[in-house]
Amino acid sequence: MPIVSEELTCSRREEIIAACRRLYETMRYQEISLKDIARETSMSRPSLYNYFETKDEIFLALLQQEYETLTAELEDLAGQEGPLSVPALAEGVARALERRQLLLRLLSKDLLEMEDRSRPERLTEFKRAYGAWIRALERCLQKALPELDGKRREAFLCAFLPFVYGLYPYTAVTPMQRAAMDSAGAYYPRLTSYEMARACILQLLGKEDAAQDAPQTNTSEEENT
Repeated sequence: MPIVSEELTCSRREEIIAACRRLYETMRYQEISLKDIARETSMSRPSLYNYFETKDEIFLALLQQEYETLTAELEDLAGQEGPLSVPALAEGVARALERRQLLLRLLSKDLLEMEDRSRPERLTEFKRAYGAWIRALERCLQKALPELDGKRREAFLCAFLPFVYGLYPYTAVTPMQRAAMDSAGAYYPRLTSYEMARACILQLLGKEDAAQDAPQTNTSEEENT
């Protein structure tokens, strides 16, 4: 591999990740190949191996970027001047998640495959970004509810983090899935990711009354495939 500057290396990595992002807008994870990604860049397929070993590592880097953006938004929320109310916390976190639909989709559908097929050092880099978003969320909790002890913060995280993983399938229902569930009489939440995340946070923090202005719905008995 020819010696290239760090700036050029970063630029090419960003080009590859951006190409992966574009393809994922219209294709399924399993359909995308390194050949497809190379076609979206100025590089040949063999050149991609200078930066990533598998397509899964590219997707993992893409998901890492999404977490870094989410973390920055929560850090801004925690660092704002003045007090942070619980409703404002729920609003801020829910809006941040709503803006990260790609993150929610990757988490719910493709994370295990990405992790299984990435090198340990790449996985470690990703987990650092994942850990940073959890710490940012904890700082938001501490600002809004300084009286919340460590055990109660941990209980919140243990309930909310798995909820985030399942958020996409309940809010990205296709017309065919909707028609099938309606025909089968299988009810599902007719809510946006923002509405569901906001209501969940308020309920977990004991602010159910503040969540009642969200639309009411029946509990779903089915998930998307």
